[in-house]
Amino acid sequence: MSIMIQIDEALKQAMREKNETAMNALRSVKSAVKYKKAETGADPDEPTILQVIQKEVKKRRDSIEEFKNAGRADLVDREVAQLAVIEKYMPKELSDEEIEELAKASVAETGASTKKEMGLVMKSLMPKVAGRADGKRVNAIVQKLLD
Repeated sequence: MSIMIQIDEALKQAMREKNETAMNALRSVKSAVKYKKAETGADPDEPTILQVIQKEVKKRRDSIEEFKNAGRADLVDREVAQLAVIEKYMPKELSDEEIEELAKASVAETGASTKKEMGLVMKSLMPKVAGRADGKRVNAIVQKLLD
């Protein structure tokens, strides 16, 4: 079953249960996917939808950090709850060890040996980890390998 069908079904269920948190989170994902469709002019495929969901997850994480810094526990709780709802639709995160194995393969594939060639490695590696790892984590691991 496609991710959008799962999200639609979950939204219907949240509406039946009057679960405001889930409704708001799922509606924001649907809205972001519709915006992406309008932007590209075509129905987004599964990898594109995963990228949109990942962007929504990143937004929530950033908001949580900002609200913590501002001392707004009420907003932190709301964002954490919405994040939990959205993360259900993300593929399983890669561990640091799995990322490192993929990064080593990309380093070997590109023949990179210095930090100056990091862009080549990242260009090769990011499509392999798309939707399953945060770019900052991948970047840190590649930097460590190229030291």
